[in-house]
Amino acid sequence: MKFEEMKKHVPSEKVYKKKYEELRKELSEATSKEDAIKVVKKYHKLKDNLTSDSTIISIRHTIDTTNKEYDKANNKCDEVLPVVASYEALFIKDLVSSKYRKDLEDKFTPYYFELLEAFLKSFDDRLVPFMVEDAKLSNEYEKIFATGVVEFEGESLSLTQLAKYLSDNDRSVREEAAKLYYGYIEEHDKEIGEIYDKLVHLRDKMAKTLGFERFTELAYLNLSRLDYTPSDVIKYREQIHEVVVPEVTKLRKRQAKRLGIKKPDFLDYSLKFKSGNPKPIGNSEYLVEKAKEMYNDMSKESGEFFNFMVINHLMDLDAKKGKRGGGYMTYIPKYKSPFIFANSNGTAQDVDTLTHEVGHAFQGYLGSKISVPAFRMPTLEACEIDSMSMEFFAYPYMESFFGEEADKYRYTHLDEAISFLPYGVEVDEFQHWVYDNVDATHEERCAKWAELEKKYRPHLNFDCIPYLNKGKFWMKQSHIFVAPFYYIDYTLAQVLALQFKCEMDKNREKAWKKYIKLLKMGGKYPFVTLIKNAKLRNPFEEGNVKKVIKPQMKILLSIDDTKF
Repeated sequence: MKFEEMKKHVPSEKVYKKKYEELRKELSEATSKEDAIKVVKKYHKLKDNLTSDSTIISIRHTIDTTNKEYDKANNKCDEVLPVVASYEALFIKDLVSSKYRKDLEDKFTPYYFELLEAFLKSFDDRLVPFMVEDAKLSNEYEKIFATGVVEFEGESLSLTQLAKYLSDNDRSVREEAAKLYYGYIEEHDKEIGEIYDKLVHLRDKMAKTLGFERFTELAYLNLSRLDYTPSDVIKYREQIHEVVVPEVTKLRKRQAKRLGIKKPDFLDYSLKFKSGNPKPIGNSEYLVEKAKEMYNDMSKESGEFFNFMVINHLMDLDAKKGKRGGGYMTYIPKYKSPFIFANSNGTAQDVDTLTHEVGHAFQGYLGSKISVPAFRMPTLEACEIDSMSMEFFAYPYMESFFGEEADKYRYTHLDEAISFLPYGVEVDEFQHWVYDNVDATHEERCAKWAELEKKYRPHLNFDCIPYLNKGKFWMKQSHIFVAPFYYIDYTLAQVLALQFKCEMDKNREKAWKKYIKLLKMGGKYPFVTLIKNAKLRNPFEEGNVKKVIKPQMKILLSIDDTKF
């Protein structure tokens, strides 16, 4: 079904309450394991229907946050979903204590029940008002950025549309765009700071209501991090600090040299080459057409998948006023349809986002064959392996997107893949500090960010935007606000995607088969077990970061970057 044909159904609390009561009754009256299995399958269908309805509304709301019909429907979902979760929790309690549990574990695996028990540990009826408020505050934050409009060179531009000028060849243009972009954030500094403070205290209360010492423990459960801990993450961050930060410093010195700038400001680093950054040679329609050719050439499965996406209008790619920033892939179970949301603005990031989100969507498409909703997609850090690896698998086709600038793009992309890692762990360390120090003031949080900036990105200075020198850069990172602790995932996945890059450099066909195997496993295992089963090295183990960074740095440094 085409996306525009999918009807809007706002979930009803009353309807779902009744359906969950019926499920509980059926489970209690089950007289055989077959009866119990049928009840669980009905539960999966019910869950799929709720997810589908709320996802369709969410997509349409993010495409146009100014649409009153979908703003109202989205707000209603924010109110209803936590309440429905409380009815679901009652059913899950019955399920995990069912006399048929062993039979159900044989059918759905013990890990399925580990996920259910993690949900019960992280949810309670008392959290419902907090969850509603959390969603409301998150929407307030996102609306500040989605509705932001600035006047630039005689045009009214959204912040996403303005962003492409932050990497313009002309430094005066970059500086003017940066002053407008960050000036808008500065105008809303107090408001953004207050929203975050409310979110932090709200989440801390949620955790303490459930008996946790701090929100971090609850967040890890919410993210189904069942086979690694914050201490594993600390050791991993240390690897990034020791191995990657010095390499990124080398790359930035190299960049400054080729740009001919002795003391670069942060906005200078957004320009990679004097000749300008690589730019795609067509608009989003052109990119989709070339992507269609690419995925049909890659494999039969990837071709069938991308044709399905195009035929059913399952992508909204162009930046426009009122549209939420960023990009994402989501999944509509009722129609077995992934959906890709992006904000194309004529930069190389359009291709990054398209290949990245297509990686997610390809896994979602392959995972649609899995009947258990919880197993269709892996946990978030594993999901990001799917997307980031696809960016590398697309390398041989870049001439179609960039023409003569294909090599320039590949160099830039690999540079950015490595350079992102310190920033990613900086975001994570910042969040751990925030939830360990919930009563810190807005300015204390900013001071902590500035301290971490010196640790992980020592090459940066913000002299041209004094506001950012006060540690304010983090306020544009939406994940910190709306998806707490979901960021280290990108870095873990990047390390694993770079492992795929190392393998495809040696034997692309073998690496592709390994990649498809990973995608088809979906979320049948927790993260560490999943990557072990996929024969990928564990990034938490000492030395494994270095094993992928060193060979890829060797490739970068062997390229004559002055030729671009």
